Amino acid sequence: MPNVTGNDHDVRDLGLAAAGRKRIEWADRQMPVLRIIRERFAKEQPLKGQRLGACLHITCETANLLRALKAGGAEVFCCASNPLSTQDDVAAALVAEYGIPTYAIHDEDRDTYYSHLRAVLQRHPTITMDDGADLVSLLHTEFRDQAKEVRASMEETTTGVIRLRAMAHDGALKIPVVAVNDAQTKHLFDNRYGTGQSTMDGVIRATGVLIAGSIVVVAGYGWCGRGIASRARGLGADVIVTEVDSVRALEAAMDGLRVMPMVEAAKVGDIFISATGDRSVLNPSHFSLMKDGAILCNSGHFDVEIDIAYLNDSAKKVERNVTHHVDGYLLANGRTLYILGQGRLVNLACAEGHPAQVMDMSFATQALASSWTATSGVLPIKVNEVPVAIDTEVASLKLAAMGIKIDALSEEQRKYLSSWQTGT
Repeated sequence: MPNVTGNDHDVRDLGLAAAGRKRIEWADRQMPVLRIIRERFAKEQPLKGQRLGACLHITCETANLLRALKAGGAEVFCCASNPLSTQDDVAAALVAEYGIPTYAIHDEDRDTYYSHLRAVLQRHPTITMDDGADLVSLLHTEFRDQAKEVRASMEETTTGVIRLRAMAHDGALKIPVVAVNDAQTKHLFDNRYGTGQSTMDGVIRATGVLIAGSIVVVAGYGWCGRGIASRARGLGADVIVTEVDSVRALEAAMDGLRVMPMVEAAKVGDIFISATGDRSVLNPSHFSLMKDGAILCNSGHFDVEIDIAYLNDSAKKVERNVTHHVDGYLLANGRTLYILGQGRLVNLACAEGHPAQVMDMSFATQALASSWTATSGVLPIKVNEVPVAIDTEVASLKLAAMGIKIDALSEEQRKYLSSWQTGT
């Protein structure tokens, strides 16, 4: 067992480590691409000499990413990107079984959350990983003198990329960033298939409601919204989509879904799921219109998509933990709304996040992008895209792991596609 000290961690209970290791090893069996990369990293050591600080959801799937990065030669340390997603047994195992300093406790308060972010930055990382850009934001404020030490940061989620592009636009960004979220092997699969399944899993675990026959309102029709709408519809729901983007709204309509403004959907919906990455998507103008017993949850990112602050201030009565992870808000009109997971990510607060099989691709892309930043030249200070070659490699490895073969272009076909002289 690795040596650990109090300075190496802040977790709930190291006695949970054995259970956490079992969970991590179970996920590892379902992550063949990341396992191949870990074995390669152990031989090639592409991250040797790097200090890698990660602010991610501390789950069994993330643990396998951190194991791969450590195998690649990096000194790895981590904290949680969401207080409600931390699996305490996994956090304990990372420290006691794998020797990875970890600062994460399930349901930690805001002060503890930020103390954990600081603990990671106080170790002077040369590469960072983020899920929502909180670590990078803190680096640019309290720890701005360390920005010159950071080669690059990998950003895992849509909201984080939005924040980082805003920083770049304002001239505030001081380090190179790699938009891992925008890689095809991430957003096409993780956001659509992972979020779709795990969101509905969270709703069902928290409430036990029958989805078939329910009216499910999905706010946002990006990749996450598409996945959620698809899975809700597959379970027999009548799905309504709300959008602010005309192209996405048109796509939802042509996919056979009802499309309308939220002020109209609020009157008829049974279950509301936000997936936008923006704030106040569900707000007071909607709450007063909703049915008694309506269920509200968020699968976008931060806990601002639903205006929880307003509900806390204005509700006649708040009943905490009506059932596990469900809070009831009695409104002035006598109706009660139910909020899942305190308005945080429902798939992680009320369930266990994405299936390992889909995280296999996302984290393989993360690992290879980290290796690329460590071994390539100095990247420009902007939001950089993941090289296409990494996407292609991850997809090819995943297909091979699934036993799927595909065709290859012939030389004649390659020549035709690259020429302009041959016409009709």
